[in-house]
Amino acid sequence: MRSRGRARTREDRAETAGRSLDTTFADYAAKYGLTPPGEEAVTDDPPYGDRWTTWDDSTAGQRGPRPYPDWVVTELGAVDTELGILKTGKEADVFLVERSVPGTRRATVMAAKRYRDPKHRMFHRDDGYREGRRDRESRVNRAMAKGSAFGREAVAGQWAHAEFAALTALWAAGVAVPYPVQIVGTELLMQFIGDDGGSAAPRLAQLRPDPDELRDLWDQLAHNLSLLALAGYAHGDLSAYNLLVHDGRLVVIDVPQIVDVVGNPRGREFLDRDVRNVGGWFTARGLDPGHVDALSEALARDARLA
Repeated sequence: MRSRGRARTREDRAETAGRSLDTTFADYAAKYGLTPPGEEAVTDDPPYGDRWTTWDDSTAGQRGPRPYPDWVVTELGAVDTELGILKTGKEADVFLVERSVPGTRRATVMAAKRYRDPKHRMFHRDDGYREGRRDRESRVNRAMAKGSAFGREAVAGQWAHAEFAALTALWAAGVAVPYPVQIVGTELLMQFIGDDGGSAAPRLAQLRPDPDELRDLWDQLAHNLSLLALAGYAHGDLSAYNLLVHDGRLVVIDVPQIVDVVGNPRGREFLDRDVRNVGGWFTARGLDPGHVDALSEALARDARLA
């Protein structure tokens, strides 16, 4: 009769069970990305910061105009670190983000403008600004007109991409605007206008310029609005609150509602209103009101509306 071999001892059974558990854990760890005890964890998370750079998430048409400024970090091994919030608004919030390359001194600070979820109240003057601005697909236009969930989502995306496209066009035209780094979904990353410590440049409304400074700022404003008009645009919502002054340089911000003054039937109205709104701030501080009227007429000629 064939021998059945020796009986399994308690030690044999424990050793077999141990091997079985090791194998089971190894299979489970491989499946779910777990790290065995005593070993260093390996993850896809960045070495520090909140996320890997989103630079590669944008296509060529979703990045700023070439040549890229030297300060723009394009390395794919870079890390984005959120530094805090700069501004809250009805349509979007603006955050401060540092993009840096681990192990190097290569780093830059940017402003990240993130448009709100379309379920929230947003773009309260939407219809007037969107006259003359249409999506290529008729079904998208119908959805936006009806205000459906899909239409609201399309409007949010349209505003974000409209601002990115406007910044790109205005930068190329020589207007003093923040350089648009990239757009990912409804997040717009752009040049931060401020100091190295993360303090934003003051708004024009916060300043108390002397007469010489006032005239210099007016001349800068007139030059930038002329460049806008020559390119066929009006800001659409210009005031002393969306103009920054950094080291004496006037910078135009907040342009999601930029108006095509030729395509929009109310183009001249928007053009005049921009000048009147910001001109009131200047005249209240001593500027001759005649300069405001003269600028309105000059911009109409630049935009070929007069």
